[in-house]
Amino acid sequence: MTAADVSPSRTVPHARITGVLYLVIIALGLFSELAVRAPLIVRGDAAATAANIAGAERLFRIGFAADLIVFLCDVAVAALLYFMLRPSGKTLSLTAAAFRLTGTAIYGANLLNLLAPLLILGGSGSFAMFAPERLQALALIFLDLHRHGYDLGLVFFGVHCLAIGALLLRSISFPRILGVLMALAGLGYLIGSFTLFLFPESAGAVAPVYAAPLVGELAFCLWLLIRGGKRSAGQPAVDRA
Repeated sequence: MTAADVSPSRTVPHARITGVLYLVIIALGLFSELAVRAPLIVRGDAAATAANIAGAERLFRIGFAADLIVFLCDVAVAALLYFMLRPSGKTLSLTAAAFRLTGTAIYGANLLNLLAPLLILGGSGSFAMFAPERLQALALIFLDLHRHGYDLGLVFFGVHCLAIGALLLRSISFPRILGVLMALAGLGYLIGSFTLFLFPESAGAVAPVYAAPLVGELAFCLWLLIRGGKRSAGQPAVDRA
């Protein structure tokens, strides 16, 4: 690896672009989860959920679009992080990108489960023959599938965060604390998802673990925006392989 391969003049612009995209991912992701799905979806109450969605259909569709933008940004971030972190380990960086892209593919396909309730509750076409109560129950089933599908994607994303954490710990372009925080973020995602799959009755109890991903990813995002992965004076030009 030559100094030119990791020149700050090449890395900083990519880092700042990655930071902007990461900020978009965090902001829109929180919006779609906390401002859209959380107030509209009532777990275990199909009628209330259907009424909420019918009364805020435009907001529900905006949340869908926000998620779609998040996953588009995810693809770009996967490629940019590979470019920036490959000096710390080309194979590991490629592996991290592969896990993130796999998770993003799952998220994208899973969006169909989020769109299905709008089609079902509309009551048009083949759904017109069903009673409203059955349509409401079916819509809630698809929303539950969306929740589980999202957590399935988070398993792959959690492994991605662990790999990114390892790369940051090996890099001289980033403080080691970022590597620790991203590794903890990965563990948080894995704990939350596996708890939902294996012990669904305890999913609510482990919800606080998602504070680790929020802190870790936000810290990484802000570092990219503010410092742009710029090396401090006196640091060597080549990361540890």
